[in-house]
Amino acid sequence: MLPLHSLGERIVVVGPSNAGKSTLAVAVSKKLGLPAVHLDQLQHLPHTDWRPRPEAEFAALHDSAILGERWVMEGNYSRLMPQRIARATGAILITSNHWLRFSRYVKRTLINSDRAGHLEGAKDSIKWEMVRWILLKSRNSGVKYAKALHESGLPTVECHTAAALNNLYRVWDLPARP
Repeated sequence: MLPLHSLGERIVVVGPSNAGKSTLAVAVSKKLGLPAVHLDQLQHLPHTDWRPRPEAEFAALHDSAILGERWVMEGNYSRLMPQRIARATGAILITSNHWLRFSRYVKRTLINSDRAGHLEGAKDSIKWEMVRWILLKSRNSGVKYAKALHESGLPTVECHTAAALNNLYRVWDLPARP
């Protein structure tokens, strides 16, 4: 496993929904003193039930954020990933079993409204489209993200299980996950 400092000062964290990207980004942010950027917060309007911003507005916020000199940025939004990866100095890919990700979704939606990457003032609710996304549509998205990262040539760390992610926290001496 690569040492954390080898990823530089502009780190992308990608992976399927509810794999732990936001929590990891906050931990890396605290460890390295980098600002954490949560793409879901740029994509969605605060004080809503995760209503998306107009596409042009989101793209402008994204493009402005990647121009920063230092950041750890988590989220996917594949349509904007090429320019994000082009600005990044390192990458972390995390994946896990879709049933584990589904249980995290239910827990974070119903119980943990103050989690990392939460949308300010959001009124969360279980959404069937999100359930379908986690259980069916994004089951193999990690393969797509891994391909993009390998093609980029960025120094990349991959964690494909919950145990591997827990080990990453331990080896990098990151603040404990809640």
